[in-house]
Amino acid sequence: MDRTTKLYKAIQERILILDGAMGSLIQTYKLEEEDYRGERFKNHHMPIKGNNDILSITQPQLIKEIHTKYLEAGSDIIETNTFNATTISQADYDMQAAVWDINYQSAKIAREAADAYTLKTPEKPRFVCGSIGPLNKALSLSPDVNNPGYRAASFDEVKAAYLEQVEALIRGGADLLMIETVFDTLNAKAALLAIDEIFDKMGKKLPVMVSGTITDASGRTLSGQTLQAFIDSVSHMDILSIGLNCSLGAKELEPYVTELSEKAPFYISTHPNAGLPNQFGEYDQTPEQMSALISKWLEAGKVNILGGCCGTTPEHIAALAKAAEKYHTHQKVKPPEITHLSGLESLQMRSDTNFINIGERCNVAGSRKFLRLIKEKKYEEAVDIARHQVENGAQIVDVNMDDAMLDAKEEMVTFLNMLMSDPDVSRVPIMVDSSKFEVIEAGLKCLQGKSVVNSISLKEGEEIFLQQATTLKRYGAAVVVMAFDEKGQADSLERRKEICSRAYKLLTEKVNFPPQDIIFDPNVLAIATGIEEHNNYAVDFIDTCRWIKKNLPHAHISGGISNLSFSFRGNNVVREAIHSVFLYYAIKEGLDMGIVNPAMLQVYDEIPKELLGYVEDVVFNKRPDATDRLVDYAETIKNITQKRVKLSKLLGERVIWRNA
Repeated sequence: MDRTTKLYKAIQERILILDGAMGSLIQTYKLEEEDYRGERFKNHHMPIKGNNDILSITQPQLIKEIHTKYLEAGSDIIETNTFNATTISQADYDMQAAVWDINYQSAKIAREAADAYTLKTPEKPRFVCGSIGPLNKALSLSPDVNNPGYRAASFDEVKAAYLEQVEALIRGGADLLMIETVFDTLNAKAALLAIDEIFDKMGKKLPVMVSGTITDASGRTLSGQTLQAFIDSVSHMDILSIGLNCSLGAKELEPYVTELSEKAPFYISTHPNAGLPNQFGEYDQTPEQMSALISKWLEAGKVNILGGCCGTTPEHIAALAKAAEKYHTHQKVKPPEITHLSGLESLQMRSDTNFINIGERCNVAGSRKFLRLIKEKKYEEAVDIARHQVENGAQIVDVNMDDAMLDAKEEMVTFLNMLMSDPDVSRVPIMVDSSKFEVIEAGLKCLQGKSVVNSISLKEGEEIFLQQATTLKRYGAAVVVMAFDEKGQADSLERRKEICSRAYKLLTEKVNFPPQDIIFDPNVLAIATGIEEHNNYAVDFIDTCRWIKKNLPHAHISGGISNLSFSFRGNNVVREAIHSVFLYYAIKEGLDMGIVNPAMLQVYDEIPKELLGYVEDVVFNKRPDATDRLVDYAETIKNITQKRVKLSKLLGERVIWRNA
C-alpha cells in the first residue's frame, strides 16, 4: 500500500494530528547570524538572520530535531521548513538561487524523520507535508494606495515561483502539499495551477490541502473574501482538505471552522494559534487551555486534521493528540450540484434563484462612453460605470475590451486590477468577455473569485475547444458556450440542439467539466428585421431553453438580450417591451441569466395592453404581418417616456414567472 493510499485510509478512520509552529521552536535555540550562514553562506553579502527556511541547509540536524519532537508528541503529519521558500519571498535575503535546495533538503529531512518513526510504529504511518506559504506579495491588492491598479507581482511570476517550490518538495519526498495561511485567494489559485502543472510534468499526483486565514471578526480574508466565496474559489481542484490557520486562536476560529464543516465538500483541517498574542507579541495560551477549547469542535465532529500554528509547541500538539483520540473524524458533506460563482461574496445559482442580470455596460463594443473612457485611460470613471451597474441590480459584471484600436489584453488586465480594488464592484463575480482566448486567460489571472468566461465554442473544431475548456477548468471558471460550430452559428431549434448536446458531451465526458459550470448561449438573434427567416428566432430560442433544461442536466442558459430588439434601436419604449416579453417567457422555460441593460426593461404586467399585443405577435411569430404592424405602431409612440422601475422589482416578478 503506497503512502497516499495509507493517508486516505487514515483520514477516514481517525482525526489526524498535524505538527505545531516551526518558528516558535527555532527561537528557543537563540541562533545568531553565523548559525544561519553556516559554511555555504559564510560570505553572503547581506544579513540572513531570521531566514528560518535556510536552516534546512545550514542547520539540518536542528530542523530534524524539531520534527522529531513533534513526532514524539503524536503528530501524524509534519510540515517541511519551507513556509517562505520561494524565489519571491527569498528575494528579501537575495537568496533566490538557494530555493530549490531549501525545498529539496527540507523535504528530505522531514522524510527521514517521518520514516524513522514509521519504522517504530508501522501501524501508524507518519507523513510529510510540503508547506507552501502565501508570499510577501499579493496579486489582488495594491501596495500603493495612490495606484489601486498596481500589482507588485504578476500571476505568471507567482506561478513560476510556486512551480519551482512544488517540484523540489515532491522530489525531496513530500507525501502531500499544503497551501497555507492564504490571505489572497488569487495567490492560492496560482499555487494550485502550479501544482496541477507539476503533477502533469511528473506523472504523479499527491493530496493537496488548502488552508486560509481569517484576519478579524468580519470573517473575511485579508483580500476581502467571505468564507463561502473562498470555498467557491478553490473548489475546482480535487483537494484533500480545506481549512483555516493562523491570525486567530481556537476560540475566535471556532465559528468559521463550523461554517467550513457545514459547507465545504472536503475534509476539514485547522491549526489555530495558541490564542491571541499579548502586548509583546507572545502567545500565552497553555496546551490545556487550547485543548479544552478545541475538544468542543472534536466532539461535534467538525475536524479531520488538527494542529497548531503560531505559539504552539510539542506540548500543545501532545495535548491535542490526546484529546483527538476520544472523538470521531468529520464526515464530508455532499458536493453541491448547484453553481457557485464568487467575487468577494458568493453567488449561488439554484433552481429557485432569481433571473441573474449580467451588467453589459463595461463592454467597449456596446457602450460608446465606456470605449471613450478606456481609450482616454480614464479608468476611475470606467470603474464608476461598473459600480452603477451593481448598484442598479447587476449580479455579474461583463467586461469586454475587444476593439481594433485597443490592446485588449493590456486593457483587460489594467481595468480588472482597478475593478478589484473597488469593494462595491469586486464583491460580485466578473464575466471575462472576449473573442480572443489570450485575453480571457489574462483576465482570469486578475480575479481571485470564481468567474465566468464568455465564451468558447466549437467554431474552430473539437481540439481547440477541448484545449480551451481544460485551461478554464484549471482556473476554476464557469464557461459560456456559444451555439456555434464549424458550420457556423446556430439559427434554428435543431441546430441549437445539435451543437449544445455535442458541446455538453465533450465537456462532461472528455474534460470532466462540472455540468453546473456550463452555461449555454443559444444565440439571441434579432427579430422583426423584415427578413422572413428571422421571424422565428425568439420562438426557437425559448424552445431551446426548454430542451436544454430537460436534456442537459445542471447546465445553465444565458443570452445577450439586447440583440433581440436591434431592429428597433432608437425606440427604447418598444425595445424595453420586447425585452420584457421575451424574458417573461424565456425565464419560464429555463433562461437563468442574461446580459441586460437594466435601464431597458419594463415589468411585464405594466406594458400597455395595445403595445403588449403587438410585441407578443412579433416575439411569437403569430402572424405574417406582425413586424409591419409593430413598426407602424412604434412610430406613434416614439417620443413617449416609459416609467423606469428598479431592477430589484423586476427580479422579484421573475421569481413568480419561473415558478408559475
